[in-house]
Amino acid sequence: MTTFTTSPHKSTSGVVASLKATLGDTYCGFLDITRNSVALLGTLFAVGLIVLSARADLRQSAEQQLLGWLLQRQEAALEEPLIAVEPSAIDRVTAAHIGDLPKQQANVTYWLSRKYRVAPEPLGALVAEAFEIGEKAKLDPTLILAVMAVESRFNPFAQSPVGAQGLMQVLTRVHTDKYEDFGGQLAAFDPVSNLRVGVRVLQDCIKRAGSVEGGLRLYVGAVTSDGGWYIDKVMSEHMRIQSVALGKPLQRYIPQARPTNVVAPAPTPAPVVAPGTELEAGPAAPATTPQTTPLAQS
Repeated sequence: MTTFTTSPHKSTSGVVASLKATLGDTYCGFLDITRNSVALLGTLFAVGLIVLSARADLRQSAEQQLLGWLLQRQEAALEEPLIAVEPSAIDRVTAAHIGDLPKQQANVTYWLSRKYRVAPEPLGALVAEAFEIGEKAKLDPTLILAVMAVESRFNPFAQSPVGAQGLMQVLTRVHTDKYEDFGGQLAAFDPVSNLRVGVRVLQDCIKRAGSVEGGLRLYVGAVTSDGGWYIDKVMSEHMRIQSVALGKPLQRYIPQARPTNVVAPAPTPAPVVAPGTELEAGPAAPATTPQTTPLAQS
């Protein structure tokens, strides 16, 4: 009985030969495709050159398009973006959609916007904030808006010669502690933060004085006068804004604020001198005037 055995060496040689043949066929096919593609591209390029040489208008149009494309690529490579894209910037904006406001607030917003030439959207946010904080502080929101109108004309970056800043013109250096809850003194230029601090100061002034008129006098820091000019101005604007909010016609006559009596110190009685007695001359005692510490300065 005869037994046939297959040599492992012969089997491996057959596999290698088959792999070489496959790789060779693939390489030859790739070369054929490449030659044909290059030939096709060369043919198309030659046809294009013939057409462009025959048609001057087509050649000129192609040159302009190519030149424009090259210039755009060069500018894009040289120039850097001047403004960085920041889609979340709208989160920092103090503004409101007027259509979302109640009717009273919308009426006040439009009226103040026309009078003081301020955009209604940011003004609407301030009006809404004044109504909300006024309810909490037990203050008429139209009075708060009147103070803002007189103090800064709704300019959040306003500053007076004595250093009062922001919408409510609060002396930042005096009320530094009140701005700590809002991150520091620079919050004076944030409209909402300045409004809230100003309302706190106004509320304290009214409590100390016992009346709105007296509180306004303390708020403006009137020392050399009774502050009647300021009180009249704020109260007049207050009544106008209130009429707009209630839908009433504006009053033509605005009553003037009653003057605040300033109590002067009693004069020192002259000493009684017997006849024939001589007095020694001396400097007169300076008169003292009661001072009021200003809380907010226009």
